[in-house]
Amino acid sequence: MPPGVKWLLISNTVLFLLYFFAVRAGFSSAFFHFGLVPHAVTHLLAVWQLFTYMFLHDPYGVTHILLNMLMLWMFGSTLENTWGTKRFLQYYFLCGVGAAVCVVLLATLFGNAESRTIGASGAIFGLLLAFGVLFPDAPMLFMFIFPMKAKYCVMIYGAIEFLFTLGSTGDGVSHIAHLGGMAFGYFYLRSNAFKLKRINLTGSLHQRYRDWKLQRAKKKFQVYLRKHGSGPGQDIH
Repeated sequence: MPPGVKWLLISNTVLFLLYFFAVRAGFSSAFFHFGLVPHAVTHLLAVWQLFTYMFLHDPYGVTHILLNMLMLWMFGSTLENTWGTKRFLQYYFLCGVGAAVCVVLLATLFGNAESRTIGASGAIFGLLLAFGVLFPDAPMLFMFIFPMKAKYCVMIYGAIEFLFTLGSTGDGVSHIAHLGGMAFGYFYLRSNAFKLKRINLTGSLHQRYRDWKLQRAKKKFQVYLRKHGSGPGQDIH
């Protein structure tokens, strides 16, 4: 398991357990100011909530954190192994904070600024989108049941979240956070597409230069061996 995913799993689990026992001991107020409350962000400048809400999950059950951590492990491990830890974490937190910004804007515009949002789902849906973009033909199980290609699975999830965002479902799920995480992830990947190509091209040229230097060194070594009476078939110790 790559280090970024591992420490995200550990930190989310530890904070969930602390929140879980704090609620049962009557100290849930200690965690209240770390959830995302749009009014607190816009009027009290509690900007840290745009980040800290990602590490809190529903303390009254385990389904919320189990699903988020399962998806983090499934998609995050592949992405971190592809990108490296630094870029993976940058993308993860960009999607999470971007999702929070979308929640704050929508709540402020439509008068629901006192609602409270917690969970890493915005960042997780950003990972889902990135997996579908980078590995479009990889097999996935939609709703953990129906097999299909990743690109179609991501499209369906995106459409569902969009429809739920338009209408109030009353299910207690912040669908705008899911959609916001996917949107920020998409624009990030699009904006970095040219940069990624340039990096790959630079890496390819650098590798060619190293190969050329290696071949040149081999030829010089062979000439040296011939001059000193050692043939290519002899062992050199």
